[in-house]
Amino acid sequence: MVSSRSEGSDKTVVDSVHGDISLTGREVRIIDTAAFQRLRNIKQLGMAQLVYPTATHTRFSHCVGAFGAMSRILDVVKRNGIELDREKEENLRIAALVHDIGHYPYSHLMEGIDRVKLTEEEVEGGGIVKRPLDMSKAEYPSHEEVGKLIVTNQKELYEAIGSKQRAEAIADIFTRSRATDAQLSKLIHSSFDLDRCDYLLRDSYATGVPYGRIDVNYLLNNLRVSKEGVVGFVEKALAAVEHMLLARFFLHRTVYYHKTICGFEEACRHLLRRLKDRKGKDYNIPVDGKAVKEIVASNRLHTFTDAFVDEIVQKAALDEDEVIRGLAQAIQSRRPPKLLKEVQVCEATEQQYHAGKAFMSNCRHKLEELSEEFSIPLGHFLLCERSVGVVSTPEGGRYDEMARMDREEIHQKAFEEEEKDIKIFLEGSAEPVSLVDVKHSLVAKYSGYRFQIFRLYAVYEKADTGEKIDKLREKVKDWDKI
Repeated sequence: MVSSRSEGSDKTVVDSVHGDISLTGREVRIIDTAAFQRLRNIKQLGMAQLVYPTATHTRFSHCVGAFGAMSRILDVVKRNGIELDREKEENLRIAALVHDIGHYPYSHLMEGIDRVKLTEEEVEGGGIVKRPLDMSKAEYPSHEEVGKLIVTNQKELYEAIGSKQRAEAIADIFTRSRATDAQLSKLIHSSFDLDRCDYLLRDSYATGVPYGRIDVNYLLNNLRVSKEGVVGFVEKALAAVEHMLLARFFLHRTVYYHKTICGFEEACRHLLRRLKDRKGKDYNIPVDGKAVKEIVASNRLHTFTDAFVDEIVQKAALDEDEVIRGLAQAIQSRRPPKLLKEVQVCEATEQQYHAGKAFMSNCRHKLEELSEEFSIPLGHFLLCERSVGVVSTPEGGRYDEMARMDREEIHQKAFEEEEKDIKIFLEGSAEPVSLVDVKHSLVAKYSGYRFQIFRLYAVYEKADTGEKIDKLREKVKDWDKI
């Protein structure tokens, strides 16, 4: 473990992943604000602690760790002869510190609930009209956008940063605004960045699984910046880079996409989406993106933590609606949704049809009948789809998404996709090339592939649970046949 301690610091914190981390007086004041302290009450891995008991680490510890990683990265940048004026360097350090300050309760779990499709909306003839796109309702903003609202609207925080104007400049860095230095912003978000330097190690340490233990010291020692300001790694570190990418891939498979974790989180997303949409019952869930923005820009921000969702689940466990009550009670009592069938696929991204898609198609056409046959509410069946690539590569947006974007948003998407590319300095080259263009890279050969998991769960907990779940599994066992 290498210390990030530097001379002239005002405070040093001891971190279980990065060792001693030195902070200036300004950085200490930022940490001491109520907006930053809120992160102590938001778990880094959502509901993963229901499976991995020690995975209770928070966005607070991750942000401090990411800051420690940035301190070390900036040392490498300066050793490469890249001159940074003092304000730019300080802004990058602060951006690293606050990069996740906008996370929702339970991190990513709540962020996209307005885009969750209920089972009735997924299946054919599900008994309700499919939701049309409501252009009058703003979608929940991303956690980066929420973070920008927090740093520019919470007075205590932007005063600790120095000014509202400086807070806006820092927000531009962690939101990957086109106004920032494209290469230096990659130190915050890219295929290799301070975020990954911390969360792979921290999540591995907290869960007890070995897959995220990357050689961060070797990676940092072989990080280079070209004369054109492009960030990359020297060729001799290729194995360490590939290991990092594989570590991310295997953590997704073993932790982030664990069948029980996904079951709990999918049940919670469906619960929150149902309560948000339902009329006549006030669960204080933001009705749209505008309501989210009002919360985070107000003095109610400190209430927007995991406890916000916990209270909703507790209340919903007594709800009169059978579907809502069943979902909430499963979460409250740690009785996970039962996995009926799982289909795993690793195919090229252009693959048009495979077993996973066949399974999802059968679910959409047959679930209503299954619901009636077994007397289980359709809303207690949960369809779950997850995917991850070994290498993050630029991806085109879907037509329906692009159609809703204005010109500036399309340019921003292209800018963000370009930042995903990881670069390698081949021997004798002054400028790096994309990893996917390195012919002898094993990982690059699979850059066009994605690993996908398709799952069907049932929320059911009665005296005949074992017998009924076995019958359900028998019913759906061939639904993946093409």
